[in-house]
Formats: sequence, structure tokens, C-alpha cells
Amino acid sequence: MSQVSNTTNNRKSILIRAILVFTGMFLFGMAVVYYVFKIQVKEGAKWSKLADSLSTHVFDVAAIRGNIFDCNGNLLASSVPIYDIRIDGQAKGFIANDNFENDLDSLAICMANEFKDKSAKSYKSLFTKVKKTKNRYFLLKGKVSFRQMQRMSKFPIFRMGKYKGGFLITERTTREKPFELLAERTIGFTQTGVAKVGLEGSFDFMLSGKSGKQVMQRIAGGTWIPIDDENAVEAQEGKDVYTTIDVNLQDVAEQSLMNKLIEEQAEWGTAILMEVATGHIKAVANLTKEADGTYTEKYNYAVARSIEPGSTMKLISMLSMIEDGFVTAKDKVDAENGVKTFCNYTMHDSHMGTALISMQEAFEHSSNIGIAKQVVRFYQKNPSAFYKHIQGLNLTSKLKLQIAGESTPSVLNPNNPMWSCSSLPSMSIGYGLSFTPLQLLSVYNAVANNGKLVKPLFVSNVTDAGQTVKQYKPAVLVDKICSDSTLKQLRAMMEGVVLRGTASEFKSAFYSYAGKTGTAVIANDGKGYDKGGQKFYRASFCGYFPADAPKYSCMVLVSKPLKHYYAAQVALPVFKDIADKVYATSIQLHANIKSQIAVDSLVHMPPVSKIFTNDLKQIMAVFESNRLLKTDSINEDAEWSETINFGNKLGYKSANYNTEIIPDLKGMGIKDALYLLESKGVQVQVLGAGKVTKQSVPPNTPIKQVKKIVLQLGKA
Repeated sequence: MSQVSNTTNNRKSILIRAILVFTGMFLFGMAVVYYVFKIQVKEGAKWSKLADSLSTHVFDVAAIRGNIFDCNGNLLASSVPIYDIRIDGQAKGFIANDNFENDLDSLAICMANEFKDKSAKSYKSLFTKVKKTKNRYFLLKGKVSFRQMQRMSKFPIFRMGKYKGGFLITERTTREKPFELLAERTIGFTQTGVAKVGLEGSFDFMLSGKSGKQVMQRIAGGTWIPIDDENAVEAQEGKDVYTTIDVNLQDVAEQSLMNKLIEEQAEWGTAILMEVATGHIKAVANLTKEADGTYTEKYNYAVARSIEPGSTMKLISMLSMIEDGFVTAKDKVDAENGVKTFCNYTMHDSHMGTALISMQEAFEHSSNIGIAKQVVRFYQKNPSAFYKHIQGLNLTSKLKLQIAGESTPSVLNPNNPMWSCSSLPSMSIGYGLSFTPLQLLSVYNAVANNGKLVKPLFVSNVTDAGQTVKQYKPAVLVDKICSDSTLKQLRAMMEGVVLRGTASEFKSAFYSYAGKTGTAVIANDGKGYDKGGQKFYRASFCGYFPADAPKYSCMVLVSKPLKHYYAAQVALPVFKDIADKVYATSIQLHANIKSQIAVDSLVHMPPVSKIFTNDLKQIMAVFESNRLLKTDSINEDAEWSETINFGNKLGYKSANYNTEIIPDLKGMGIKDALYLLESKGVQVQVLGAGKVTKQSVPPNTPIKQVKKIVLQLGKA
């Protein structure tokens, strides 16, 4: 009986437990159903919004950086768009079997023909794998050009667009300099973690534009893809900067300086060409010798390197004495046979070692003794008067240029405790004080500019979408550096340097120029001017041309030349080479063509190779209007023309080019050649000066196969 009772109790206990478990499971299930209903229906909008916020993010979109142009509109620096092409393996064009199977072979063949990096079979396998894995953001090609991207957008499947064809485009930019080395340091750069340099740095606030906003969604694998959203903000492109630099003159300056540096194996050099009236910097070359013997633009010596001017300082010494009425160009001075001691400082002459000479001769032959004796004689008791002349030429403060990095001049004030008995004679011939090449050039430019000292300008204007938003006009720093009578004597002295003095070996038969040579011994890192028995020199020439009606001023400086050291052997040839080429290419500097050219000399005028027809018409209009030459009519429909001589007539024929092939550019001017090639999307590298003599890509090469071409210039 007892056993039956126990069995009954156990059954009841198990039943109760089962009921409790079932009830608990039922209640838990009801709770799950309730919360599912609550989350999905009642609070669905709330949680959906939260999910979106966790899978989307707003990213900054960099603006396209503005371009930098030369004064003629040639690109010096540009943000070239490049594209990353991705594909969505779940787009309709991929998941719809009919579309995919029908167009897959054609798509693979198009990709293989376009990039020539894989076979059509490999591309077919790739697209099949993307579809199979359902990859929604597969990187197909990176760094694709604009033309390549356009062609890809017309390929089978891809032509269905972003959503149906899965063709996803991400644009970014890369900074390119079409002329590469030319004015590279002046143009400058901006890099993360590196100081902003040159015009790129100084005008970054205008060039950089305003970044935008792009909403991106995170998909499987942690990849972010762009999505359309009302919160997206389009980036605003940067403004364009137009410099005063003329790329053709820049090329001349760069090449002339390069040739001399290579010849002399010099440490570094700089050449600056400035327009006298406006202060516009037309060219500025800065070259440094690398360990392998090559020269590159890595430091802006023209702006940032403060150096002892040497004998080019003698112009300022003469200006001071003439303006104060102490001397004239005709006054005599005893050069004491080229040796004199001032206090504990013994000075020597390199060029003029005679006794009694005029101040004109002292300047022309760069007599240290002649200049220093007179400066000490008239300013020893009042050195502040000499200092004030230097100060009045803006040589004790910065020019406040449009480009960063300008060094502050170093000129010892007579009130400074460091002033000594030898300070004045040293300063008078260019030692114990320092200026940048551009600061010194501004003074020489003022002499050429009838006494008006203008601020050097690198940028003329800034535009936004073609509209000028900022214009930089010539700024006058000093209205008149000295009297007209002083200017007249100074200019006569500088002309004398070329006619009879240290620069006389490089006179020009076609134009006149004026200036001053400077050969300075370099101080060796605080160890004096003579280190280990060896001296190093810095050669310079500063002047302007033409002498009678100055148009350009120019400063050339070469540091540590190894073969020669006199300025007339090192710096002057570079100045002369630049001036020759500028003169040859600047019609406005020449005398009237009517009086110089005889009619008979034009009968056998050499053909003009491949020229823009409108330009040719303007040239021939001059000849025809003066009856210098009879010509046949120009083909008005031809965009390009070339000329042919026959008898005493000049004939024309069309020289239009097939837009699908690289043309024969030999004999063409660089501006026309650049226009032809860059309009077809070909990157051009230019070497030398003159007309095109060689091209790295042969004529008739299909244009689509060419990304870059090198043009060698010279005498056609």
C-alpha cells in the first residue's frame, strides 16, 4: 500500500513540474512574440534609424585644387582627375543571367583591348568570380584616366550605369606639373607633414577650394560605398592662380644656368629675370648640385638665400657718394697700386692696380681700393649716413613677397656694439652684410626704372570660374631712390662696365646692356675666407637691357664654381645668353623692321613650318601692308598651314592633322605643339629652347597609345 502511495505522489510531482515547465515556455514564447511585435511594428522606425546611423557615415570630400598658370595661360601646375573603377556584383547586369551571359564575352574583350594587362579569358573569369561572390564594391581598376573612364562607361553591362550595370566611379586628383623642372621650387608643393612651399603654399588658401560632404554606407567586409543622401554637400573647386612667369623665358633661364653650372661643376646657382616697369618676375631658376652630379630645383636661392653681394654692392656705394655730393664720375682717386690697409683689414684689387683713376674707372674695373677709400673718407665720421642710404633702398627689411621663405637682409647698424673700424670699408665693397639675390636685383631694377623701386611680383591675378576675383597691381616701395642726375651717372657707369670694363668681352652687336660684375670670396662656415689654403668664390652679374630703354633686369649668381671664379667668366655668360634669347624672341625690343630689312632679302624667305593659320595671316599682313613681299591667298578653311617658297612668292598649303594620330611636329613652335598635343590629352615634356627638332613618339602613332611625349627643341 505504501509503495502504491509513493508511486502516485511521484507521478503528481512530475506532472506538476511538467506543467510548470510548459507554462514557463509558453510565457517566454509569448514574451518573445510581444517584443518582436514591439520592436518591428511599434518601435520599428526608431530602430531602423539607429541601424542606419551605425552603418552610414559622412566623409569629407576634397575639393579639386585650382590650377597655376604662367602669364600666357600655359599650365604650370594642375590637378589632374584620376578615377578608381569598382563594380557591384549584385547589380542587375550581373545577376540577370540573360544580360550577363550575353555580354560577358564582349565586356572581357573590351577590357583586354583597353588595358592590355590581361587576356579576355582572365577578365571573363574575374567577372564570373565577382558575380559568384556577390562582391558589391570590387576594385576593378585604379588610377584610370578621364578618357579611359569614358570609354569604360560605354562597355557592355557597364553602359547600363551605376545601379543596373554596377559601374561605380570614385574620382580623386593628383597634382602634375606639365613642365616638370621649370620653376619647380617657385611653383612649390603642399604635402601632409611637410612645410608648404612656393606659390602652392602661399596661395593654398585660394587654390585649395572648399571640401564637400559625402554620405557613405558600410557593407559586408567593412567596405564603405557612396550613397545618395540629402546631407551630401558638393565640394567647391579651388581658384586659379596666374603667375607673372613666362614659361618660354623660364626655359631659357633654366637651360642657360644649367649649362654653365655643369661646365663649372658649381655647387648651386640662381638666375632671375624681372620686368623693369612692373616688377613682374618673368623667370626664376634655382639649381642645386646633387651627389650624383645632376642638378635639380630643391631650394629657392633667389628668395631665401641671403649672401654677401661682393662687388655688386659698389653700385650702392657710388649712389650714396654721388647723391650726397661727395663725388662725381669724373673725380679722381688714388688706387695705391691695388693694396691698402684699413685698420687691421688689408684690401686688394683684382682688376685695377694703377695709381690715379677716375671714379668711373674705379667702378668699371671694380677697384676695391678706389671705392672703399672714398667711402671711408666721406662717411668715417658719420657712418649712419651711409647706413641710411642702404636703408632707403629697402635693403634693411624684407620685400614682403607673395611667396614665403624670404630671408631678412643683414646690415650692421653703426650703433651696434659689433661695429668696428673695418666695418665701413668692408661693407662698401660687399662684405659684412648680406641680401638675397632678389633684394639686390630690386635696387638695380630701380636704377633702370628711373629711380622707382617696385615690389617684385610672382602672381598677377586670381580667377574663379574664369572671373577675376583678385588682381595684384605693381606696388611702388620707393618713389625715387635718388635724383635724376645721380641716376644718369650710375647708368653711365654700368654701361661703361660693359663697354670698357670687366664685362667688355661680352658686348653685343645687336643691343646694349648695363650692369655690374661681382666676385666674392665665400666665408667658410665661420672659419674665415681662407680654409685650408683654398678659397671658394661666388660669381654674380646684375644688370638690365636694353641699356637705352630698359625692359628687363636680370641677376645671375653662381656659387663655388670649380674651373673659373671671375664673374665675367661664370655669371656674365649666363646673363648674356638669357638676354640674347629674350632679345631674339621679343619683337618689341627690336628696331623698326621696315628700316632694317631690305625687300630683296625676303624674296628667298625660308618656309614657316606648321603654324596656326590665324597667326600666319597676322604675320603676313605686316609684310603685305609694307609691300615687302607678295603672297598667294591663305586657305581660310585650314586650321594649320605651312609655307612654300617659289620664285618671289610665298605659297601656302593646308597642314591640318588627323586627330587620331600623333602628327609630325618638326619645325613647329612650342606653343603650337603644346596646343596640338595637350588638346588630345597627351602629357608633354619639353627640353631645350627654340622649335621642335625631335619627338620621342614617331609621327602617325595612334593617339590612344600615347600617354606622354618628349619634345626636343633647338634650331629648326
